[in-house]
Amino acid sequence: MFPSIVDFGAFRIPTYGVLLVTGIVMGLWTAHRRARTVGRLDPERVVDFGIWVALWGLAGSKLLLVVTEPGYVTSLSGLKGLLRAGGVFYGGLIGALVAAVVLVRRYHLQLWPLVDTLAPSVALGHFFGRLGCFGAGCCYGASCDLPWAVTYTHPLAAEISGTPLGIPLHPTQLYEAAFNLCNYLFLAWLFGRRPRDGSVLASYLLTYGAGRFCLELLRGDPDRGFVLGGLLSTSQAIAVGMVLIGIGILVWTWMASRRTAAVRH
Repeated sequence: MFPSIVDFGAFRIPTYGVLLVTGIVMGLWTAHRRARTVGRLDPERVVDFGIWVALWGLAGSKLLLVVTEPGYVTSLSGLKGLLRAGGVFYGGLIGALVAAVVLVRRYHLQLWPLVDTLAPSVALGHFFGRLGCFGAGCCYGASCDLPWAVTYTHPLAAEISGTPLGIPLHPTQLYEAAFNLCNYLFLAWLFGRRPRDGSVLASYLLTYGAGRFCLELLRGDPDRGFVLGGLLSTSQAIAVGMVLIGIGILVWTWMASRRTAAVRH
């Protein structure tokens, strides 16, 4: 497709990078607007928090990419590819969660209102990120004979991500982009209904975990890492964990609301 929006040989502006920045900006903007409606959060502090979490997330995505594909750090060309590659979303999510724990304590923020405010923005940012993946050719799908299959021909896609050229593939990046956009709309709607604290985050963990588990079945990039003797990809294993944590948070919030109701009566 279009790995670079601008390409003057030595000077390139990568499509993925532009869309990634767009996703971060849009995510922070919507989080700022959402924080103003909560009343318990300083919108400016939420944006500051979000910037740091995004930076830690980028670092985490690169780290997990190296863990699942060690070849990136065994040569100079590999290191250059690491800088250009998008990274692994789950690594970014883990890095972002670590940053969140540290910053919540440092800034003395209210955890549940904060994560509920940011959860929809994560889905929105991920929507733009997957569009960037589609442009760059990374995170590609398995071979496909459906009418909407995509065929990559740009040599940069093969150079950066090892994308097979000239073969019709599932556009898994677009599948996931569409899923994340729908998930954002659902989570934004849920947030507007003022559910119990933690419910929006729990819903994100459940919906994204379940969706990603299924979408992994259509992925074609082979070096994503596998666990349990190859039964699950690394992303599927993390997806299962996300679903279980989401269920746990929902149960905890439900029990907490029942206890609160019992005390009032």
